[in-house]
Amino acid sequence: MMLSSIERDLELFALMKQELYTAVCCDVMDSFGYREQAMRHNIRPVCDDTVVIGRAKTLLAADVQEVYANPYEKEIEALDSVEVGQVVVIDTNESTASGIWGELLSTAALMRGGRGAVVDGLSRDVWKIRKMSFPLFAVGYRPLDSQGRSYIFDYDCTIRCGGVKVEPNDLIFGDIDGVIVIPKVIAEDVIKAAREKVSKENVTRKELLDGKLLKEVYHKYGVL
Repeated sequence: MMLSSIERDLELFALMKQELYTAVCCDVMDSFGYREQAMRHNIRPVCDDTVVIGRAKTLLAADVQEVYANPYEKEIEALDSVEVGQVVVIDTNESTASGIWGELLSTAALMRGGRGAVVDGLSRDVWKIRKMSFPLFAVGYRPLDSQGRSYIFDYDCTIRCGGVKVEPNDLIFGDIDGVIVIPKVIAEDVIKAAREKVSKENVTRKELLDGKLLKEVYHKYGVL
């Protein structure tokens, strides 16, 4: 039976979580000429063992100085339209005005089939988010609500999160090393090449553990 695109994605995400990590994918993208696909180093997981993998659901936010009549209108629209396999990615222009992401948004995304969130700004309700094991990456925490401070102006649009361009449905991958964006047009090739590189790394590691010199092993396999 033919798998649906969502089923194929979920199988891919499971494989990536089991076999890959962000650093090896960055190495591959370097070799493809995509050298700036890692978000800024200060975007960190709320728990060290957090891993997030999924298709980008992009949101665009900006700071505001007034309380709008419907301050959460676009935010609610965006979260209610999250699809299975997506990771919410919010471009706040690296704002620290509010904890724009919180526990209720995490719950809403999770119940739509969302796989996590990445914010180049701040979050709140962190203890609740940790308790529910929701995969969240953010710059830091602040208890202030977004109302009258931050506003979602658009979604499903091109954004720049953590210094990296993100298109809807690009592949998002985050672990303890950070968050990377794998453009959807090269995702299949990146994953294939990354798995091949991991295989070479495994052989390299074994020979190093057997006592061989790094120079010798690097010359043989070409990975480091």
